[in-house]
Amino acid sequence: MNAHSSQPRSGLPKLGTQRLAISAAILLLTACANYSGIHSTAHTNNPDDYASASSLPGQGGKWPTTSDVTIIGGAPLQELVDEALAGNPSLQAASSRVAASRAMVEAAGATSKPQVGASLSVTRERFTEHSIYPPPFGGMYVTDYETGLNFSYDFDFWGKHAEQLRSALSQSKAAEAEHVAVRLVLATAVSKTWLQLGRQFAQLELTEQQLALRSKLDQLTQQRVAAGLDTQSDNQLSRQQIASLHAEQAQWTEAIALTRNRLAALMGKGPDRGLTIARPALPADTVIALPDQLPLGLLGRRPDIVAARWQVEAAQSDIKVAKTEFYPNVNLSAMVGFSSLGFSKFLTSGSRVVGAGPAIRLPIFEGGALRAQLKGRVAAYDGAVATYNETVNDAFHEVADNVQSLHAAEIQGKNQQAATEAAERSMKLAEQRQQVGTANMLQVVAAQMNWLTQRKLELDTRVRRVDLRISLIKSLGGGFDAAAQGLTPTAAEVDAHAAAADAT
Repeated sequence: MNAHSSQPRSGLPKLGTQRLAISAAILLLTACANYSGIHSTAHTNNPDDYASASSLPGQGGKWPTTSDVTIIGGAPLQELVDEALAGNPSLQAASSRVAASRAMVEAAGATSKPQVGASLSVTRERFTEHSIYPPPFGGMYVTDYETGLNFSYDFDFWGKHAEQLRSALSQSKAAEAEHVAVRLVLATAVSKTWLQLGRQFAQLELTEQQLALRSKLDQLTQQRVAAGLDTQSDNQLSRQQIASLHAEQAQWTEAIALTRNRLAALMGKGPDRGLTIARPALPADTVIALPDQLPLGLLGRRPDIVAARWQVEAAQSDIKVAKTEFYPNVNLSAMVGFSSLGFSKFLTSGSRVVGAGPAIRLPIFEGGALRAQLKGRVAAYDGAVATYNETVNDAFHEVADNVQSLHAAEIQGKNQQAATEAAERSMKLAEQRQQVGTANMLQVVAAQMNWLTQRKLELDTRVRRVDLRISLIKSLGGGFDAAAQGLTPTAAEVDAHAAAADAT
């Protein structure tokens, strides 16, 4: 009886131990920190979400290319742009950010590989006489030699390292797109400033022609005053107009100097470089037709949109990284080396030190730190999506504004050209009448002054049209193509990742 009853007594503790271990494991798993209820509700907007077919109809045009600067301003402008791209500090800073982001990619990729390190230390110390070392060691001075080879490997069961690498890659792609955006802004600024320099030179020339005519008219006025045909008030009015033109001449001279300084600064050079810039030849009007499928194309043609899209990708990966922190982490470490007191036996077999084993970390209670970290990553993702949507919205706004302003500027230009042509005909008629004696020189000079005034107005409308075309080229991406430069994903991929964020 006792023999039969002894078997169940010996088996019960063993079975109880197994159940206790299983129960403890289940308790640990159920007690782990969790991320339930933390998710994003943000969605990236689609091009179809923006009604633009009527405002931005396809016209069969082509997307801008990087050679459009040459088309607008020829070789002189292209040389200035190239010099700015080589020397501008803002662009150099953007290049540094690209290099830094690529280094972060290399660092993220290294986390998934085994880590091996070596160490060597030599320590001279005195053992206390009142501790664990009895005489003759107590009170002695000894030298401790240690050397070792360490190995560690973090098992990426939950994809943490892979998502960290994806996040770093996305940040690197975003930095590359931002670098292109800075290049585009810089090229646009140089082109617009160069155009304004040409306008200022032309306006100065027309003002000087007006000043010459007004001086001639002033001489005639003085002669008429002396002959009693005009009064002193007419003479003072003439001098007032001459003084006003001298003031305008000084304003254009100042504007030219300041614009040259700005061009020199854009090129990263001192102000003396601006003094060597030749007077620009104002370009002729060119027509820019809108390309077909404009809304969808903008997503891959504007570097700022592409950069914002990659930021969304990076934020999505950061969410996944934060979620892996809720799971157990398994790390394998090992070491082998030598340790001894004194050098004589330092490298002997008896001084060998060997150790290996796994380390498992399971978050159970983190005081809300992991959930707070995940909430922060989700908020950052929502912010990245909002920035992306805002960038797309601003892109449509910018293109639409440029198109509408171009239409209005073309109408204004045609009307102003008609006004200039009418003023020119009036001037020629006055000259003809003066030649046959039916008009005096005052009427001729007045007609010439009016013609020059209309030419100045026409010049401004012409330069504005070219300036708007430069703006339109920029708003269409300025020749950037994300697919050609390997800076995708597509909009569909972004939407898919956003859906994955909601699901997880």
